[in-house]
Amino acid sequence: MPDTIRFLSVCGMLGYGYPEESLRTGLAWQPAFIGVDSGSTDPGPYYLGNGTSFLRPLQVKRDLELALRAARERKIPLIIGTAGGCGAKPHLESFQEVLFEIARRRDLHFRLALIHADIDPETVLAALNEGRIEPCGPAGELTPERITACTHIVGQMGTEPLIEALEGGADVVVAGRCCDTAIFAALPIMKGFDPALALHLAKIAECGTLCARPAAANDVLLCELGRDQFLVEPANPLRRCTPDSVAAHSLYEQPLPDCFYEPEGKVDLSQCSFEQAGPRSVRVAGTRLALPSKRSIKLEGASLRGFRSIAVAGVCDPAAIANLDEIEGSVREALANTLAGTIETGQYVLRFLRYGLDAVTGTRRAAGQPLPREVGIVIEAMAPTQELADTVLSLARSTALHQHFQGRKTTAGNLAFPFSPSDFCGGAVYEFSIYHLMEPARSDTLFPVTFEEW
Repeated sequence: MPDTIRFLSVCGMLGYGYPEESLRTGLAWQPAFIGVDSGSTDPGPYYLGNGTSFLRPLQVKRDLELALRAARERKIPLIIGTAGGCGAKPHLESFQEVLFEIARRRDLHFRLALIHADIDPETVLAALNEGRIEPCGPAGELTPERITACTHIVGQMGTEPLIEALEGGADVVVAGRCCDTAIFAALPIMKGFDPALALHLAKIAECGTLCARPAAANDVLLCELGRDQFLVEPANPLRRCTPDSVAAHSLYEQPLPDCFYEPEGKVDLSQCSFEQAGPRSVRVAGTRLALPSKRSIKLEGASLRGFRSIAVAGVCDPAAIANLDEIEGSVREALANTLAGTIETGQYVLRFLRYGLDAVTGTRRAAGQPLPREVGIVIEAMAPTQELADTVLSLARSTALHQHFQGRKTTAGNLAFPFSPSDFCGGAVYEFSIYHLMEPARSDTLFPVTFEEW
């Protein structure tokens, strides 16, 4: 058994781009595999609910083709997680179209392992009835209605299904919704390396060179895992890892500074050391793993909430800026009266996002601060149909444009619109109805692995 294993993380997200020269530099390291994440919940629930990707096919094709050709030339596995952006069945299907087009055009041959992450609603309902589901963070209690309303439900797999695929001889692994760490930790764990160090290294590797300075998710990270430590180094000589940069990325997206949780257990960072190993590399040691008291996976499910329409406007009249609360309140009142009999107030949502004033901070804006010179406003309407959302927005926009407020001296409009037409159809709006932890039943086969020869 070797004392070290090397691998590449080509970038933080397939489709973000990465320098081809960085990939060539990384390949000179003789890596045992190439890994890359291909999805995220960062863009929100729309793409899971709608079954589409937030990355365009041409973006994915460029990055995938470089990595696929490199892996096949060197006969090493290529491991891809959360394929297609969200990892549900339609995302895997669209990803396969890109993969197969490249394989045909380049005459590439490989054993493909496909791992589905879709969870049957009946499985979730059974778990709910048996008390095997709990909220993940502030998600709230789950109900049968929220489960059945979802267009797609996925589970976030750990390393086990990927190890099954690799043990089955897969040259290319395309996984559905997947823990980012599983992409990079599966093969090292399969080879007998310490799961704690493998998961910690995977946590850093998942975002490419976001752990380096200057930070970037669109470059190649070189990773070397040993028996009691690991090393990370950017392939690009313009970047360098430092103890601070690597330690900081160990906390990426985590609420606690001394640990993070994966399906394999609690990854304990409290005894970790981060040392400069070379001019651009960092050595990490001391990570430990506490096994979980029970097995659980995170579920993600998105359901249709309604339809959206928005308008963008600007305000620079100091009197109007000082009275935006009054203007907004009057607009809401006028709409409730105008729309009575067409749509009731509780059936639509109307938001005024006031950028430059409080759109980001909301009520946390400190009192007594001077008013800004100008404010950008996004007026958003959501309703059960696109026609109703368009109607609510149109009325809100026109009413706000001419709305009177205390001390107003002009008869001109309150708002300036940078676009014509001013109103934009936002289309379907989805929300996370499921964002919960589920303890699988013994009989559950949640992440089936299928193989195909190419």
